[in-house]
Amino acid sequence: MESINAARRTEDIALDLLKFVAAHANVGSKGAGSTGFGVTASAKPEEQVTQLLELYARCRQVVEAPIENRTEKK
Repeated sequence: MESINAARRTEDIALDLLKFVAAHANVGSKGAGSTGFGVTASAKPEEQVTQLLELYARCRQVVEAPIENRTEKK
C-alpha cells in the first residue's frame, strides 16, 4: 500500500510542476506567450492538449528521477 501512496505522491508533484511551468510559459492558454515560449494563439485545442500531455510526461520523468541524477547535473 505504501508504494501506491508513493506513486500517487510523485504524480501529484508532477502535476503541480506542470501547473507551475504551464502558467509561467503560457502553455495551454489561449493567448500568445510573452516570453516567446508556449502555444501560439492559432494553436488548435488538440495541439494544446498534446503539448500539455508531453509536458506532464517530462515533469513525471524529472520527479521520478533518482536523486543522485538530479545532483550530478549541477
